Amino acid sequence: MKRMTLAAVAVSAAFVLLTAPAQAQFNWSGMPEVNSLEDKVLVHFPTKYKPGDIVVSFGDRRLYHVVKPGRAISYPIAIPRAQSRWQGVQRVTRKRVNPSWTPTPSMRRENPKLPAFVPGGHPRNPMGVRALYLGSTLYRIHGTDAPWTIGKNVSKGCIRMHNAHVVELYDQIRVGAKVLSTWKQFRSKRVI
Repeated sequence: MKRMTLAAVAVSAAFVLLTAPAQAQFNWSGMPEVNSLEDKVLVHFPTKYKPGDIVVSFGDRRLYHVVKPGRAISYPIAIPRAQSRWQGVQRVTRKRVNPSWTPTPSMRRENPKLPAFVPGGHPRNPMGVRALYLGSTLYRIHGTDAPWTIGKNVSKGCIRMHNAHVVELYDQIRVGAKVLSTWKQFRSKRVI
């Protein structure tokens, strides 16, 4: 069996990375990959919500983007853990592609291994590939580097989405859009 030199291994690894699809996500967890497009659905939704509104149901673990009266696109989300629960109305105040991430001092006290800063676009950035900033809070609707957390209550207050979903939502939402976060459950039925 022929032995590969360290340089040959590096060249082979670089070739694999350069020839991978541009949207490929790194999976650092060892957990199975998730096909994030299968769990997005068009649903019936209460007509009191206006097109362009976002309703985040922590109870359903879903984000509803109202697309027309009585219809919304429903996306799975990761929600805040018990000690980080909140609810209320905010507006989207900013949008960012490949946002950077700076953990708060309390996050770093809780987990001293966290880096002080993760640049935007880094494959291990917890903010993922897009972020919608909510009011003057520290809360965001954002992607994730940990897709296996979607559907769980794990965040410090932010709403996590699959990267493919947050890209789609980002392109549809304008600055100023209303975001209602609630513990109310809608359990909306799928449009056939």
